[in-house]
Amino acid sequence: MTTPDTRVAFVSGDRLAGWVDRFAASHGALVEEELDAGLQLRAADGAVALLQAPWPADGRPGRGGDAVARLASLASQSRSIGTVLVRRGGYSVAVVSAGTVLASKTGTRHVQSRTAAGGWSQQRFARRRANQADALVEAVAEHAGRIFAEHPIEYLAPGGDRTLAEQVLAEPVLKQYAARPRLAFLDVPDPRAAVLKKAAAELCAVRILVTDPQA
Repeated sequence: MTTPDTRVAFVSGDRLAGWVDRFAASHGALVEEELDAGLQLRAADGAVALLQAPWPADGRPGRGGDAVARLASLASQSRSIGTVLVRRGGYSVAVVSAGTVLASKTGTRHVQSRTAAGGWSQQRFARRRANQADALVEAVAEHAGRIFAEHPIEYLAPGGDRTLAEQVLAEPVLKQYAARPRLAFLDVPDPRAAVLKKAAAELCAVRILVTDPQA
């Protein structure tokens, strides 16, 4: 989780070395430390950058003469990711590799918001809302199952509404993917084509948490 003094950047593997050079030029000489959470770069002025790989090495580590080069190499590998982005206002399911959407389905399916009404009216509304959510989950799972079946899925990347996304992935039609490793949950707005395109690029990029030096 980020703090007010921390910002997030997503950098593709082929741009990582340049990003690190610019970070050093702005903040001074860097000290590298490989942590469980990622590769930490601590600059002379106190700025800190934590570089996190988009996926685990899984027996295919990156190559290079230093930690940054190895991380860039790892992030440049092609991995096949099944992503499920879902919110009350819509959904996108896709297969992503090398920052590109290989196959996808994006649509809208409304689930009503909560209401403060009471009594029988509230109960009827709650049942209607639950039915709409169930229909959304089932429809998204069906689309995901159809699209995933055409590609070798290595990882799953849910996003949007955490509860709805988990319900989709728990549907029987996606049972064969239950054991796939999960990547970081994606905090995205209502999924649309542009949102999916941005998510695809970020899924395959190095996630960098930059903490600026204290004033």
